[in-house]
Amino acid sequence: MICAVCSSVPAQPHALLQLIQIFTCSSESVVSASLALPCKSSKMKECFNSPYGTQYFKEYAEKIPGESTQKLSEVAKECSIYLVGGSIPEEDGGKLYNTCTVFGPDGAILAKHRKIHLFDIDVPGKIQFKESETLSPGDSFSMFDTPYCKVGLGICYDIRFAELAQIYGQKGCQLLIYPGAFNMTTGPAHWELLQRGRAVDNQVYVATVSPARDEKASYIAWGHSTVVNPWGEVIAKAGAEETVIYSDIDLKKLAEIRQQIPILSQKRYDLYGIEMKK
Repeated sequence: MICAVCSSVPAQPHALLQLIQIFTCSSESVVSASLALPCKSSKMKECFNSPYGTQYFKEYAEKIPGESTQKLSEVAKECSIYLVGGSIPEEDGGKLYNTCTVFGPDGAILAKHRKIHLFDIDVPGKIQFKESETLSPGDSFSMFDTPYCKVGLGICYDIRFAELAQIYGQKGCQLLIYPGAFNMTTGPAHWELLQRGRAVDNQVYVATVSPARDEKASYIAWGHSTVVNPWGEVIAKAGAEETVIYSDIDLKKLAEIRQQIPILSQKRYDLYGIEMKK
């Protein structure tokens, strides 16, 4: 799994992002990561309480609030951080969702993002996966504010859909976070490419968090948690193994890039547009 930790830098328009890439998740690992710095935010991987596979989601699904989210709330409060809790299979009203929760320094829930785009793919001879066999899609955007910047949320396959990131950019997000587990087929081909595309198109920072690679797992994750800046540069990147990486989220640099290449004010809304319908 991955945790990302942002610590404020006094009197400076930026924060430090820490990514911790490990195989398994426990409350102890989150607390340890959170205490590594004067932390203000922490993040975890997709489906952190469950193996990743449609055959597992029903067995590991929880209500929200529930056991896993209660622990996340307690950790956020204990460490006084913003905690982006990866995702868990959520059960609600007889349906299952792939859901990310965010908690503030007081332990209160700030956002809940249900994966909007379900991972249904078929690459002959390589990988076939169909989340819609068990999961239902979410139907809303998810953003939250911190003292440092506004953050937009997606989960894994959501990153392939540029419209989602564009809406977040229009709504003032400066950092997009995607917990995700790309595989050994799509990972080397598209993982970094998609992050750089979303970052450049919207002039935002993009952070992705993946499990470390476990060759014995039924679903093998690509790993390579990454941070990309608004210029499209990869400024931090993990390998496949368990590791910790750091990256500066420099909002002054973001503002400079937007001033130098002012695409956000140059869009031709008289000719085209993307809107949030819900």
